[in-house]
Amino acid sequence: MFKNYLTIALRTLWRNKGYAAINSVGLSVAFCISIFLFLTAYLQLTFDSFHEEKDRIYQAYFFSNDPERASRSGGMPMPLAPTLKAEFEEVEAAARVMTLRKSSVAYQDKRMDKEVYMTDPDFLNMFSFPLLKGNKETAFSDLSSILISESLAQTLFGNDEPLGKVVQIGNEGKQKGYIVSGVLADAPYNSSIRYDAFIRIDNHPNFTHDQANWGSNSHKVFIKIAPQAKQATLENKLKLFSQKYFSSNIEVLQKKGAKPDKLGDIFALRLQPLTKVHFDTEISNGPPIAIVYALMGIAFFILLIACINFINLSVARSFTRAREVGVRKTLGALKSQLFVQIWSESTLLCFIGFLVGVLLAYQLLPEFNTMFNAQIKLAHIWEPGFIGLIVGVFFMVTLLAGGYPALLMAKFNPVEVLKGKISLKRPGFLRNSLIVMQFVMSSLLASCTLIALQQLDYLRTRPLGFVKEQVISIPVGNQENGRQVLKRMRAKLATDPTVLAVTGSGINLGRGKDRVTSRAVIAFTHKGQQIQTDWLLVDYDYLKTLQIPLQEGREFDPAYPSDSLDRIIISASMAKAMGGQELVGSYLRNEADSAGTKYQIIGVVPDFHLYNLSNGVIPITMHLSNTESIHYIFVRVASQNLKQSLDKLQHAWKEVAPQSEFIGTFLDENVNEWYREEEMLSQIFSLASGVAILLSCVGLFAMALLVTEQRTKEIGIRKVLGAGVPSLILLLSKDFIKLVLIALCMALPLAWFMMKQWLNEYPYRIEISLWIFVAVALAALLITFLTIGFQSMKAAFMNPVKSLRSE
Repeated sequence: MFKNYLTIALRTLWRNKGYAAINSVGLSVAFCISIFLFLTAYLQLTFDSFHEEKDRIYQAYFFSNDPERASRSGGMPMPLAPTLKAEFEEVEAAARVMTLRKSSVAYQDKRMDKEVYMTDPDFLNMFSFPLLKGNKETAFSDLSSILISESLAQTLFGNDEPLGKVVQIGNEGKQKGYIVSGVLADAPYNSSIRYDAFIRIDNHPNFTHDQANWGSNSHKVFIKIAPQAKQATLENKLKLFSQKYFSSNIEVLQKKGAKPDKLGDIFALRLQPLTKVHFDTEISNGPPIAIVYALMGIAFFILLIACINFINLSVARSFTRAREVGVRKTLGALKSQLFVQIWSESTLLCFIGFLVGVLLAYQLLPEFNTMFNAQIKLAHIWEPGFIGLIVGVFFMVTLLAGGYPALLMAKFNPVEVLKGKISLKRPGFLRNSLIVMQFVMSSLLASCTLIALQQLDYLRTRPLGFVKEQVISIPVGNQENGRQVLKRMRAKLATDPTVLAVTGSGINLGRGKDRVTSRAVIAFTHKGQQIQTDWLLVDYDYLKTLQIPLQEGREFDPAYPSDSLDRIIISASMAKAMGGQELVGSYLRNEADSAGTKYQIIGVVPDFHLYNLSNGVIPITMHLSNTESIHYIFVRVASQNLKQSLDKLQHAWKEVAPQSEFIGTFLDENVNEWYREEEMLSQIFSLASGVAILLSCVGLFAMALLVTEQRTKEIGIRKVLGAGVPSLILLLSKDFIKLVLIALCMALPLAWFMMKQWLNEYPYRIEISLWIFVAVALAALLITFLTIGFQSMKAAFMNPVKSLRSE
């Protein structure tokens, strides 16, 4: 039976090669794009899900119901983790996790920058990173122990035994030896913690000072709760804990007029489940989960458009097969047999489309990963969760695309069919609805794409408070002393007329090739009020290099030795938080400084953005230091021949920092990297809308072809009676144009509403312009007319004698 169904299906498809080709091409393209999008979303949704006890692991964060804006922060004080474990029986394990930036790792003559974390022994009992070598119980028993990743072990030691070997961690002159006590498997791509090595957090330079300091928030804290414990119950107990250890924070918020939130908290310590940490944009660097849902929605949109094409063509073609169905029924075929036979043809087409789609995905995977900076692999297709998703989608497509036409044809009345009473002279409600749905989705994607691109362009071009053009940012790395490199660089470039200014900083602007982002926040006391501010280490000529003007006071000057000790420059937002103007000469006291150091304000500058615009304007305090490390060097160059200036700096770098690789970039390039997620989203929208429009046009063209074939006799009669070519083209086109107009009336308001909600997430955003919707509407109508115009003109110019004779 199955063999007969398959044979008949193959013969039918071979006789209708054009129909089969249109459907298989449409489905293969849809499956290819959907596989990419589903894989991308699947990897994001499975972040941290590989940990065996993920449902019991949480990250601690602070909630602050500030009157200006409620906020959350993942930075924790050093004594928090051990105190939680000591005071709550529900807390089974607690681990602090802190990064050492890109730290230098050395063994014999090998030296490289790697991601080194500091943590507690409980870390190995919480997370399921496989320990390939070593003992989990003793791997962190000593302060000089280090756990390294499998790839780092291979790089440093090759095939030699790594256990017991001594590696050096730290910059030149500040290195410390650690004994390899274990080798961890490399972290998978979908892990929030991606490491090269771990050492004990007790090795932090300020550990002795900070281990009892509740005011210095410097790291993340993860806890594992007991099996019977509940998150809500523990968070309720943490209310009293917050009042006990963070009473000063609560008092400051109360003085500012803060009110309790719906849970009754002004300031609270709360818990975020590990599986949700990746998508929490406030306490981690992951993407918003809305982007992942958008990817899945787009994938379903594209598949649905392909299914609509399939259904429309199948329904239209069913009437050319009506006589075949009538004969089969007359000869005794059952409805179920006809349904299975016709559905098997659709299933075979879908299967061919799926196979071709997988092959296309395999061929185009490198280009997709490059375009969207993705890390997907087709090997993930064989994971159980993804297999279930793909099988479900495949059966949904075959049932949706093939099931209805098969059911429709199986219900044909054989008597009426053989009498020739079944025809399709006018489009039915189903076909019209499907075409409208198709163009609703296409127009929706096109509108969202244009708005996303406009918002991205706005973010990239909005003034940041500093001049990013003509400034080259050079990460120093960990192989050299940043202060010495800056000194040598200034001397080297002092006589170069194309170099306008040189300075250094503790953090980068934008995101450079080292991919490192960092942030330091401290609290000052002013007139009894606590003020939080970003603490920015700069060097002389910072304002000059970035062309940040002064509103009051002066810049740091080598002529004033005290500038490097206790002088600061603040931003306008910091001045506003202090509640006044003419602040030059006033003092601030650092809350976390046990020595009670007072810092004097010597200047005020306009607000500028250290981070991307989604953070809004934040208070900034700049300071000098003779001891803190300079991690980045900024060089402003003349506008003539920027490429040559970059090459010149690279050549100079080999002399001033021979141990460090030159990975300098222009600041405007770094700033563009802030908006990688928005760019990825706009690119995906662009790709999806392009594919959706293409598939819609293919389906529309095929429908126009079938409709004109069915109306050949009508067209011939109209021509004989004197109808002109323009009137015939209008006759054949107007029904489709009406459907597109209906689709636009549905899609454009929906696009406006959806993108309005998306834009509300940005402190700086565009106003949606009417011209975007006008452009989409005109483009949709033009594409529709061009798509069906060719077939309409061909039918209108046909010789009526020939068409009537053929009928």
